[in-house]
Amino acid sequence: MLQGSARPLPLLVAVLLLGVIGCTKPGEPEGTLRAAGGGVFYGGIYRQNETGEIRTLDPAQINDITSSHVSINIYDQLVHFDADLNMVPGLARRWSVSDDGLTYTYTLRSDAVFHDDPCFPGGKGRAVTARDVLYSFTRICDVRAGTRSDAYFRDKVVGASEYYRATQEASRNATTPRVRGVRGFEAPDDTTFIIRLDKPFAPFEYTVTQTSMGIVPREAVEYYGKDFFQHPVGSGPFRFVSWTPDRDLVVRRNPSYWDVDEHGNRLPYLDGIRFSFIKDDKLQLLEFAAGNLEESFRIPNEFFADIVDENKNPKGKWSRFRLLHKTALSTQFYGMVITKDVFRDLRVRRAINYAVDRNRIIRYVLKGQAAGPAHNGLVPPSMPGYRSDSVIGYTFNPARARELLAQAGYPNGVGFPEITLQLNAGGGRNVSIAEAIQGMLKEHLNISIKLQQVEFAQHLSDIDKGKAPFFRLGWVADYPDPESFLNLYYGKLVPSDDEDSPINSTRFRSAEFDRLFEQALSTTNRAERMRLYRMAEQIAIDNAPMLLILNDEDYRFVQPYVKNHPHNSMDRTNHHRTSMVPVRYAP
Repeated sequence: MLQGSARPLPLLVAVLLLGVIGCTKPGEPEGTLRAAGGGVFYGGIYRQNETGEIRTLDPAQINDITSSHVSINIYDQLVHFDADLNMVPGLARRWSVSDDGLTYTYTLRSDAVFHDDPCFPGGKGRAVTARDVLYSFTRICDVRAGTRSDAYFRDKVVGASEYYRATQEASRNATTPRVRGVRGFEAPDDTTFIIRLDKPFAPFEYTVTQTSMGIVPREAVEYYGKDFFQHPVGSGPFRFVSWTPDRDLVVRRNPSYWDVDEHGNRLPYLDGIRFSFIKDDKLQLLEFAAGNLEESFRIPNEFFADIVDENKNPKGKWSRFRLLHKTALSTQFYGMVITKDVFRDLRVRRAINYAVDRNRIIRYVLKGQAAGPAHNGLVPPSMPGYRSDSVIGYTFNPARARELLAQAGYPNGVGFPEITLQLNAGGGRNVSIAEAIQGMLKEHLNISIKLQQVEFAQHLSDIDKGKAPFFRLGWVADYPDPESFLNLYYGKLVPSDDEDSPINSTRFRSAEFDRLFEQALSTTNRAERMRLYRMAEQIAIDNAPMLLILNDEDYRFVQPYVKNHPHNSMDRTNHHRTSMVPVRYAP
């Protein structure tokens, strides 16, 4: 899942930030809180800021973290994750996998209903059935829906690739697809949904947990047409109210949500969520400290040492707030499109990797706010059951970097063209990291890097289309399996022509990587699957289509009256169990 970030703040406001706690009183929950069973409270409007822009609220089109943060509160998936990333029932009450690993059967609950919306007769939401799952998953395989998640089904589900190609042809020719649907999706009755695979695919059980797998009603897609991406209708804990781009997005409690807590209270507890879009992480923290936000994600690098002690606890005036931290299943990297410009040369790509001192970036730029340098591979060390340290990557070696660049025909950087690193506007730490790497490449290789900031939605579009040969991205696991990262190297996801390549954005191809990767995916023994993953990843790392920078550790301040925040290593912020208590009850 793609990550966005934040934008710099004028120095004067940044200096004022450290003193703001002393001159403003803590905030209180917005709205009225009402006692419920078990000592919890209903009510309150949760105020959450996003430093990136929303790309879309149509699940089929979602592959970025900002859109995911919002949509996960609007839509249901068949299967959810709990706070520890264990799979738990969602729309599916239970599920099973056949002994041969080819058939997945989901038994749906009968008490889930779509949100009330004008798309339904009389504006009243109807029951969710297996036919809605069939419709939603078929859309994910349909080019005409603007899908960015088709790769999760193509070459896996029976008939998915065939249907995808048919819709591709229909889109080009403005005709009706010659194939009516995906043969491997079946809805024999209202509460049974079946997926049939072409061959065993060990991580497939996680596929239906993704935010892009949110279940949508046909009525809403047809009623809103091309504008459905900004008029979402789901069955999740909150229903969509309004979205003013770059200002705010509001969702309200779904009073008909199916889930209840252990005390019999119908979820969610909150009356609503208001997302704001302050692009600067310093201003975000300032708003939090003033009591205008319930949380603040990440700490500005220059303030980290003044705010957090060596034991990762908030200190001084910041100790009145709760600080959540978690080693993240995410990696920050720069992609190099290996079919473009100087990046065609493996020696250039390796030279760039050796020329960057990742430890120095973490120590002096991030002030320690990271899990560690990405010296091994793309899959982070926090991946359960994966020995990332057995993958041999790149450590700082400027002499080797200069040697490789000279072998590529650019001794001491002579004749090397200026290249542009594209990163999303609203930089924050991303700009600081880019400036540090810009300096390192100039110092150790004598090559010049131009930094170009582009608005996030445009940035992602340029990357998908291959228009940004050198680009910044962060990747958060879609689920806790290395496949979620390694598919960024899978050559069969690269289109044969000049079409979008939203997952394998570096357009890296290796027959041997693909062979080992596919072998791993069909291996049900987890230990053996991990071994094959590591062998495949080593091939990709040896070819260096990415400059891997660091693995994240996520820090999030929350107000003391916030309870059950869904802080986890995949940054899935589903607030269906988040609650607030009156300030007098807060610690």
